[in-house]
Amino acid sequence: MKQKTKKYRGSLYGRGKKAGRGKGKRGGSGMAGLGKHRWIWMVKYMPDHYGAHGFVYHGAKKEPKAINVGEIDRKYDYLVNSGVATMKDDKISLDLEQMGYDILLGAGQVGRPFHLKVAKATEKAIQKIRDAGGEVELNGDKEE
Repeated sequence: MKQKTKKYRGSLYGRGKKAGRGKGKRGGSGMAGLGKHRWIWMVKYMPDHYGAHGFVYHGAKKEPKAINVGEIDRKYDYLVNSGVATMKDDKISLDLEQMGYDILLGAGQVGRPFHLKVAKATEKAIQKIRDAGGEVELNGDKEE
């Protein structure tokens, strides 16, 4: 007759002391060991586990693109030569919305009469364009 304690002792070919009891030799639960003894499994079945993957925030607001009146005056030659600006009633006509600008700001000096079409413009920008003999056509709200 075998002794009862024999089954709880380690064996050369058997399961050992604790391997046959309960949950056995699982190497931890859940994600345990993915960086150590389960590394090969993780690389094979979860290759994107480590590292940054980023995200896309769909609620992001578009930053408005602005241009100063002085910059338009400085770029006069380039705008006329490239065909972006046209002459209309002795004024240089520009569609800033078509150029990708949302707001006209008032920094700088204006020496020529412009006819500008833009969504928004500051009071200072409108005043400088009018003082030079030009006009601003607003398609959106006026900004102060």
